[in-house]
Amino acid sequence: MKTFQTLPQQRGATLIELMVGLVIGLLVIGVAMSALMVSRGITGTVSDASGIQQQGAYILRVIGQQLRQAGSLYLNPDPAGVASTDVLSAVVFEIKADARKDEDGKYGNSFEQQDALVGGDNTVTIGFRRYQDNVFFADDATTSVIGTDFLARNCVGAPGNDKTDERIESIFTFADGSLRCGGNGTDPQPIAQNVAQFQVTYMVQTIDGTGAKVQYSKGSDMPAAATDPAWRSVQGVQVCLVLYGSESIDMPAGSSYTNCQGDSVDMTTLAGPRKNRMHLLFRNTFQLRSQGLI
Repeated sequence: MKTFQTLPQQRGATLIELMVGLVIGLLVIGVAMSALMVSRGITGTVSDASGIQQQGAYILRVIGQQLRQAGSLYLNPDPAGVASTDVLSAVVFEIKADARKDEDGKYGNSFEQQDALVGGDNTVTIGFRRYQDNVFFADDATTSVIGTDFLARNCVGAPGNDKTDERIESIFTFADGSLRCGGNGTDPQPIAQNVAQFQVTYMVQTIDGTGAKVQYSKGSDMPAAATDPAWRSVQGVQVCLVLYGSESIDMPAGSSYTNCQGDSVDMTTLAGPRKNRMHLLFRNTFQLRSQGLI
């Protein structure tokens, strides 16, 4: 007689088991995507804050470099007009640069410190003399040359090295969300974007019967012309600016920052590209190099 062997029955996944597996897989993917989005949001926010910090530091460095030189001329080791070898002889800042011929026979600039600074609430023009500096360079390992050159530049790298004694001028202006700088014949060029506010305040020294005092004055309260004696009383300049980021952030209602006037501004109620964007305030005071030394 023939015997038949019973083969073991094979069972696959049922429809319910398949659906349960799909649901668990989708839950795992959902959790992973949520963690990725949260991580990306945090990374974007940190990167945005770092970018704003770097841009703010750069702006203050550029403006500060020019402001600290405002009104400065060269140090005169012979103010009395008599050559002296005494190391204790007077050394002073010149207060005026008289026009004189340079090595090419051209007349240099005539510059006075009262023309060093002028501005308003959101603009400032800075000037100082471009005098010759001693320079050293070597053609090879055995020969070297020491001479003089005009090394000073304004905020956009002008003017070029063309052997001229002239006034270095930097004109900072704020318009359309960008901070721009020009001067010495160059058109204004943007040096910073995403600028929400740019404010300039002047430290003015006044002397009366009670003594000397320094107080802050808005640009709109200062005279319009640089030749006004009031500009000679400016000892320092305070620069305040607010920068905003490029990353949209899911902010809770009422998220605010403090602007240059000390007012609280709700970032969730702002319009345009500034809505729900990180805002940071930067403020620094720069003393004019020449003031207090004359």
